[in-house]
Amino acid sequence: MFSSTQMALLDGIVSLRKSERMPVLFLGHGSPMNAIGDNEYRRSWQALGAEFGVSMPMPQLVLCISAHWLTDGWRLTAMEHPKTLHDFGGFPQELFDEQYPATGDAAAARVIAQLIRQRGSKPLDLDTHEWGLDHGSWSVLKPMFPAANLPVIQLSMDYSRPPEDHYALAQQLLGLRDRGVLIVGSGNIVHNLREMQRGAAGHQAFDWALEFDHIIGDYIQQGNLKALQNFLKLGQVAKIAHPSHEHFLPLLYAAGAVQAGERMRFFNTSFQGGSISMRSVVWG
Repeated sequence: MFSSTQMALLDGIVSLRKSERMPVLFLGHGSPMNAIGDNEYRRSWQALGAEFGVSMPMPQLVLCISAHWLTDGWRLTAMEHPKTLHDFGGFPQELFDEQYPATGDAAAARVIAQLIRQRGSKPLDLDTHEWGLDHGSWSVLKPMFPAANLPVIQLSMDYSRPPEDHYALAQQLLGLRDRGVLIVGSGNIVHNLREMQRGAAGHQAFDWALEFDHIIGDYIQQGNLKALQNFLKLGQVAKIAHPSHEHFLPLLYAAGAVQAGERMRFFNTSFQGGSISMRSVVWG
C-alpha cells in the first residue's frame, strides 16, 4: 500500500477519486479475431463489461498490461489520445479497420510513474508519442467498454527481467485499486502458436497444454499467487507452453495486485487451436 506521502500525490490527480476497491482482471485474449467475431470469448467480455456499474464499481481509469508491449525498462503511456495499434499481420481488412478512440490520462500517468518504482528505485519512464493501445488491450476493452468512454493507459514490460521482478513491481499497483483504477492483464496462460491446430474445438488441447493450464489454475484457485512467479521452474512443460513467455507475464501483474484472501472466479476456461489457453480470472 502507499505511504502518506504517496497518498498525497494521488490526491493531486483530479481524475482519480477515492473509490470502492476495484477488481483485478486477467484476460486470455487469444486471436485478434476474437475482437470482431461473434464467439464465446467476445460475448463473455461484453457480459463482463456490463457488470461494471452494477455488481462491480465503474472504473475511473483502466491500466492495461498487454503481452504485446515489451521495452527496455518499464514505461507508461502518457498521451491524451493514444492511437489504436494494429500490431499483427495476415488478418482481414475488417480487423485493421477497427479503432478504439479511448482517451489517455497523461496527468495520472505522470503521478503513477512516480509512485511505481522499477529497478534501482527509478520512476517508470513515460511514453508521450510512440506507443498507444495495442491489440492486447483494445481487442478486449472494446467489447467490454464499446463506448470508449474510460481513459486507458498501458504499462509495458521489461522482458529482460526475471519473473519475480515483474511480480514485485505489480505488488506496488494494489493501492491504485482504491482510486478507481481497473488493472487488466491481457495475455494467455498457455501460448504456443507453433503448435496451433486451427480446426481444434474449445475442449480439445494438447496434453502439455492441459497440464500447464491445470497447474497454474490450481495455484490461482488455492490463492497461492506467489507461486506463479516460479512458472519457469516447472521445466519442460513450461517451455512447451511458452516458447517465449511474454503472454504469461501479464498474469503476474494481475496476481501481484491482488490482496491475500480475495475471492476469485474463472471464465473462458477453454482453448483456441489446442495450444492457447483462454482461461481468464476476476479477483475481487
